[in-house]
Amino acid sequence: MEPLSSQAKLDWVIDALAMELAEAASGPLSRRLYRGLRERIQAGRLAPGSRLPSSRRLARELCLGRNTVLAALEQLVAEGFLETRPGAGTFIADLPRLAGSSSASRLASAPAGAAPGTATAVALSSRGTRLLGYSAGPNARPGVFTPGVPALDRFPQALWQRLMRRHLHRAPTDWLGYQTHGGVPALREALCDYLRLSRSVRCRPEQILIVQGAQQGFELIARLLTDPGDRVWVEEPGYGGAKACFEAAGLEMRPVPVDDEGLRVAADLPEPRLIQVTPSHQYPSGVTMTLGRRLALLEAAERHGSWIVEDDYDSEFRYGQRPIAALQGLDNGGRVLYVGTFSKVLYPGLRLGYVVLPEPLVDPCRRANARLHREGQYVVQSALAEFIAAGHFSRHVRRMRDCYRDRQARLREALAPAVSEGLELSEGQAGMHLVAWLDNHATEAALVARGVDQGIGLSPLSAYYLTPPGRPGLVLGYAGASEAEIARAGGWLCREWLALREERGVRDASGPGARA
Repeated sequence: MEPLSSQAKLDWVIDALAMELAEAASGPLSRRLYRGLRERIQAGRLAPGSRLPSSRRLARELCLGRNTVLAALEQLVAEGFLETRPGAGTFIADLPRLAGSSSASRLASAPAGAAPGTATAVALSSRGTRLLGYSAGPNARPGVFTPGVPALDRFPQALWQRLMRRHLHRAPTDWLGYQTHGGVPALREALCDYLRLSRSVRCRPEQILIVQGAQQGFELIARLLTDPGDRVWVEEPGYGGAKACFEAAGLEMRPVPVDDEGLRVAADLPEPRLIQVTPSHQYPSGVTMTLGRRLALLEAAERHGSWIVEDDYDSEFRYGQRPIAALQGLDNGGRVLYVGTFSKVLYPGLRLGYVVLPEPLVDPCRRANARLHREGQYVVQSALAEFIAAGHFSRHVRRMRDCYRDRQARLREALAPAVSEGLELSEGQAGMHLVAWLDNHATEAALVARGVDQGIGLSPLSAYYLTPPGRPGLVLGYAGASEAEIARAGGWLCREWLALREERGVRDASGPGARA
């Protein structure tokens, strides 16, 4: 079959445009015609050099006024999609080719139904590709065992809505504009009192910078205090969110092992610019850094001239003992930046966190944050300040502490048959998750795969290691699920672990060297 001529293709395009324009739709007809022609030129359906019919013929065949057609054509000529040749007419422009492929061919390869400008493959930077390794897919949804998700069903929404309405009504007009103050003063004052009393943090309200979550705090610190290629010590295993920020900043991450006493700083470790730690409740192992290790870490930071980023993400939830004092309170050299968030204590959608800064960093960080991220949510900040000052925050924390203690107990109860057969669980003296330690990666992979089949998401512990293969296990969040959900999913996990153990025992017994 002979290929269609340019004129035949053009006739088909005009017919398709006529049908499109005949349909009811919003927007001026000239603009719709302009978009229709432009998209077809970009997609390569109108060949470069093809001559368009005259404006009179187009108006007649499209059932449009000539001025409507002329407005669309003039815009396409102005943007370079069409070109006029005196005495010859209007022609499809030959669009420049980019990186060996024209925009038309790249857009023609887009999947059916894709929006104009989308392509099947995107050339990310090597750093961007690595960064995506720390990111969940677009279809990821929190499940029964998702770590870090609080009990959203227990948040006092009615009270919060009343506070929000009151503070929205009282908000001064200047809160609608850009802000550069580092946060609402009332919130910084309330936070200062809370942190000094509950976490032994030494600070003034002016040292607290309100940010949009801990992630923004990590990103700001990395941008302001490091250059690409600088080294950062990270916990092994450790929090992927912080690693993502350091990856985005182009830092060299050096994994430092965590044992039963916390981060283990060896004398031969190369000098870092930053040190990231979760000393009060290490994520994900759950251990608390001992006083000796804390003092050694502070001494190492002083010796190397490094900054310590202390992530205190869920310190409020300790069971059977008082919260451990923050590392920042031991720091006499002004080396610790204390990062906290309300995502775990209240709800993630609040998007509020804070950084307690050493005095010399207060002004630079405030100015950089205002420039890079802007400030906002002053009404929300003001409502949160009252929520804390009126005692609602402390009462909510106490209720959640009791709730999470009960939910952890329910998970332990569901897993008890497996524990009696050798499954090891972390102590769980604090926090919102337990770790189930496994003895091999095959079991970890099998449980994760079987969980997918059942709609139960399991977080493999090995994924928290920067250097593979990592220790096998499962990070089991329990805070965001009801006790019934925990009992059901925990019972399933217990049965699957026992079944895998039995299958392995049968294989071992029938393998080489087994007794007849």
